[in-house]
Amino acid sequence: MELKQGFYHFMAILTVTIWGATFVSTKILINNGLSPNEIFFYRFVIAYAGIWIISPRKLMADNWKDELMMACAGLFGGSLYFLTENTALGITQASNVAFLLCGTPILTTVLIKLFFRGEKIGRMIYIGSLIALAGVALVVFDGATTLQISPLGDLLTLAAALSWGFYNIFIRKLESKYDTVFISRKVFFYGLVTIVPTFLYNPPHVQLLFSSGATVWFNLLFLAIMASLVCFVLWNLVLKHIGVVKSSNYLYLNPVITCITSAIVLGEKITPVAVTGALCIMAGVWLASQSGRK
Repeated sequence: MELKQGFYHFMAILTVTIWGATFVSTKILINNGLSPNEIFFYRFVIAYAGIWIISPRKLMADNWKDELMMACAGLFGGSLYFLTENTALGITQASNVAFLLCGTPILTTVLIKLFFRGEKIGRMIYIGSLIALAGVALVVFDGATTLQISPLGDLLTLAAALSWGFYNIFIRKLESKYDTVFISRKVFFYGLVTIVPTFLYNPPHVQLLFSSGATVWFNLLFLAIMASLVCFVLWNLVLKHIGVVKSSNYLYLNPVITCITSAIVLGEKITPVAVTGALCIMAGVWLASQSGRK
């Protein structure tokens, strides 16, 4: 059993590693003229087409209540999350966004306590979370001499973090009833449905996409196939087998992966302070994973 649990912890690390690299890919696409809602739409269209190959041919949930929860999962874990996060990146500092998004595990823990009254959360999860959050602060604010406040951008980032927390809650409620791939397919579908209204004020530039070079297509396919199709299925499996709270703590690793990816792809420097922060994050995540509770 421990070996099986270790496999799901490995999947959590793999998923977060891929997600940590998406910041660089998204930045490249935005620099090439694609808007945040376009990027989300294209990646989810490709992911939705791909998941039909492996998804059960079941069309609807067993009842309308569950179907509504599927729609909410698509909204909170899809269109709302990505729209608020990517829009925030254009308004406030990237360091603000990265730090505030790392409040997701804490917000998720609070939501678990609110929606699942009988849920007991181990003390090591709280201790590990605080250590990891301190590490995130070192990684994100390393080298920053001033912290610029942008109320709208920071509020959008907090909305993104809260949105992902609610996504985890909906998946927690659905995971015991439905196949993981089926849930992921529904999330992609409702994510696409709920992003369409944004094109009324920010229409897509399809001609730009088809006139783009290999760099744009490589990063878009990475976001669609690896970060969406593969990672959403893996993440939903992880939530099912090791629990929402433990899974969410792995999100603290995101700034570490982003830092490493930026150094490799964009040539950004990794400093001793960032390395110290990374070690704190990994120590905090390890401590949180030692709790016997989900």
